[in-house]
This record gives sequence, structure tokens and C-alpha cells, in this order.
Amino acid sequence: RMTKKILRDICKEQKLYWTPYLNDTLYLHYKGFDRLENLEEYTGLKCLWLEGNCLSKIENLEALTELRCLYLQINLISKIENLEPLKKLDSLNISNNYVKTIEKLSCLKVLQTLQIAHNKLQTVEDIQHLQECPSISVLDLSHNNLSDPNIITVLETMPNLHVLNLMGNEVIRKIANYRKTLIVRLKQLTYLDDRPVFPKDRACAEAWAVGGSEAEKAEREKWETKERKKIQDSINALAAIRRKAEENKRQK
Repeated sequence: RMTKKILRDICKEQKLYWTPYLNDTLYLHYKGFDRLENLEEYTGLKCLWLEGNCLSKIENLEALTELRCLYLQINLISKIENLEPLKKLDSLNISNNYVKTIEKLSCLKVLQTLQIAHNKLQTVEDIQHLQECPSISVLDLSHNNLSDPNIITVLETMPNLHVLNLMGNEVIRKIANYRKTLIVRLKQLTYLDDRPVFPKDRACAEAWAVGGSEAEKAEREKWETKERKKIQDSINALAAIRRKAEENKRQK
């Protein structure tokens, strides 16, 4: 049990403050806890680690109004709930749980990072709530059971989505020209799955969307020419500096 005494003992062991409210970080991961309780004195917490326990419910966090980061990965949680008091929460990791539906996150107005990999999300309806979470910029949906290409219609309504991970979902195989399609439709994307989205990638994808593979090829050649010119200009500038240095040396 997460008793007050055990919490204090953990603080002593980790060389944290013995006075609960003075701590801004608390490490409670891999302790075997099956219930969240007795945290009401830890009002100064900004980061709470609860990874690798046996928690089945998100509860009793009302006093943690300063919390910015909440790590709940590798537990037994099946429902997102009771996060309303956490108005300053910026990052939530609930990966490796049993969540079937994304819900009750719209109350978190500054939430930027949502990691919900390795859960039980399947349908468009299961992620529909993301439309009500415009602040999210980093979204990890990897290794769920998403298979409907229409999930893109939800993702493209997220105005600040910069980083997206869909690896390990069947939907990747069902979206034709997957990477190019997502780059074109998700206008703010700078990182997709395991690779960055560079300006060149976006320009080529958008050319492909307008004129097919020929337009993409032409755009790619344009960028490559520009890159070669940039390299040549750098070489020429370096050679000019060297020549000038040699000339100054001769004059001396």
C-alpha cells in the first residue's frame, strides 16, 4: 500500500525532502503499488513517476495542482479519468496499459505530449476525442490496433501536431503512399514515426500530391541542384579565403 510512512521512507531513501510539499519530483516507479493514495501532502510536485506498478485506476491526484509531468506507463489502467485538477499538466505517458478510448483530456488545456503506445485503441471513434485537444504537439499512438485510414481526418484537425508515431499499427499498410500522404495532410508535421520531415520532404510530397511522381521527381531534382550549388559556393568561398591568405603571406 502507498501509505504515508512508505512515501516518507522512499523520500529518505532517495535523499528527497522529508517534508512532503517541498518535493517537486517523486519517484514511485517499480514499487508494486496497486492504488494511488496518500499523495495529498505532496502539493509541490511537478513530476510524478508511477511507471511499472499494478495501478488499475487514475485517482486521488486532486491536490497535485502544480503537476507538469505524469508517468503512468506499464500499469493496468483501462480508463483515462480524474485528471481535471491537473490544469498545468504538460506531459502524460500512459503507454503499455489497457486503454480502449482516448477521453477526458480536453480539460488539460496545456497538454503538449501524449504517449499512449501499446494500448487497445482500434477505431476512429477511439481517438475522436483528440479533436478537442488542440494543444497536443507530440502524439505517440504506436503499437495499438488502429486500422482505419479515416483516423487521418481526426489527426488533421489537430492544429499543433508536430510529432506523430503510428508505427506498429495496421493502418500504415492501408494508407496508400503512407508517408507522403500524411506529410501532405498534416501541415505542421516535423517528425513522423522514426524519421524527421525535412522541408525537402514536404516540398516533394506536396509536388507529388499536385502532379504525381513526375512532379515529385522534378521537385527533388530542383532541391538537389540547390543543395549542390550550396556546397559548391561553400567550397569556392573556402578557396577564396585560402587564396587571400596565401597572397597576404607572399606580400609579407
